[in-house]
Amino acid sequence: MMKATWALGALAAVTLMSGTATAQTKLTWGHVYEVTEPFHTESVWAADEIKKRTDGRYEIAVFPASQLGKEADLNQGLTLGTVDIIISGSSFASREYAPIGVTYYPYIFRNPEHLLAYTKSDVFRKLAAGYEEESGHHIAAVTYYGTRHTTANKDIKTCADLQGVKMRVPDVPAYLAMPRACGANTAPIAFAEVYLALQNGTVEAQENPLTTIEAKKFDEVQKTIALTGHIVDHLNTVISQSRWASLSDEDKQIFTDVMLEAAERATKIVQEREAKLVQTFKDKGLNVVEVDKADFEKNVKEKSPLETYGYNQADYDAIRAVQ
Repeated sequence: MMKATWALGALAAVTLMSGTATAQTKLTWGHVYEVTEPFHTESVWAADEIKKRTDGRYEIAVFPASQLGKEADLNQGLTLGTVDIIISGSSFASREYAPIGVTYYPYIFRNPEHLLAYTKSDVFRKLAAGYEEESGHHIAAVTYYGTRHTTANKDIKTCADLQGVKMRVPDVPAYLAMPRACGANTAPIAFAEVYLALQNGTVEAQENPLTTIEAKKFDEVQKTIALTGHIVDHLNTVISQSRWASLSDEDKQIFTDVMLEAAERATKIVQEREAKLVQTFKDKGLNVVEVDKADFEKNVKEKSPLETYGYNQADYDAIRAVQ
């Protein structure tokens, strides 16, 4: 009788182990950032943490550096089912739901703290819900990417100083708003080719966060960094419609909690790096210039009004009111 009981127990244990193994779900998480950047390291942390908190029921493989395709491919992959989770900018989300692109409109955010307050606001929930209704996909968290500034080989203190300057800008409507309002001649050169384009004079200026300026060594081929601070940039962690629908309420909460924590961790790293870079660039001999932001903002509002991009004034006003 004891042998029979032991055999039944052993069989039950084997069955349980087999059931646990077959219950594990493998997910893919893709993005375009390098393995050294916090958007990758903290995604890997999140994948491990989700595995722990779900007792191994989810195994998430994180693919960096466009291994699963460029950002447009990743967004399409959410719908095609080739990727479960991505990190992507609101400029891509706005292709599905235009109003969410207002978060890239120049000078809408005062600083990173304002952006982070927005992510906890009613207007964020409204815009995220609009995107989810239109695309089916769920925005789980927002990470601060960096504040975009302008580099050039001349002093830039006012909007008029960009008049006629050949400037590389990503081919994204909201990114183009400030340079075009100031009269720059914009060129959508591929990111990988920007250094060479600056070096050989194909373009005379570009705009990116300080962390990107350092990482891509643009400071080697530009003399001036103008602290235009025109866009407080951010990235969304997005879960595909099919994957989000498949999660239990308990697992949805685990995924959300972990992704929010990962976003906070990455944001802190970016902020700490940015805080040191102004002095770093000055020490390298670059001319770091404080600009007349009020002048830039005035020109943007007059010459690149937000309605022309399909954004809503009410959303802009609600975001600006967030404290």
